[in-house]
Amino acid sequence: MKRKGKSSSTAVEMIKIVIMAVVLAVVIRHFIFNTTMVIGQSMEPTLHERERMICLVFPNYFSDPKRGDIVIIDAPDESGKEYVKRVIGLPGDHIQIEEGKVFVNGVALKENYTHPGVSTGIYQDKAWDIKEGEFFVMGDNRQQGMSIDSRYFGPVEKKHVRSRAALRYYPFSKFTVFSH
Repeated sequence: MKRKGKSSSTAVEMIKIVIMAVVLAVVIRHFIFNTTMVIGQSMEPTLHERERMICLVFPNYFSDPKRGDIVIIDAPDESGKEYVKRVIGLPGDHIQIEEGKVFVNGVALKENYTHPGVSTGIYQDKAWDIKEGEFFVMGDNRQQGMSIDSRYFGPVEKKHVRSRAALRYYPFSKFTVFSH
């Protein structure tokens, strides 16, 4: 009889451990960091298909993303999907695309992360005023039709910026720590 009691208390302990592990995993994923895999070509030449990154969630609670940060956003055009994009415009900025160049507050943006010689196209609008709590994001691949971004769906509200890229860990040969 004693054995039965001991095995049931062991089972209860195992269930508690599993529940705690699940809760801990959810807390880490939603409040500290997560991992993501790049899907598509919108961030080339910086990031390529199937590369994997660790992205930090907690900085969003303390500061806004900065221009140039690579962020993970909720896809405004498809529920449940996320996009990897680069922050181009900050709250209060005026973004304009003229003759294939991106201008921030009237000054041409130096973009050493895009394909050399490729001009930035537009979808409909060519100028945006970024409101408080919004960010203008774009993919690094500016070839026509390669990136669905703020040129297409407009500025992104801060609440839809999920995390910021911290490091690329796969493939190992391209290990990179992204600065913020």
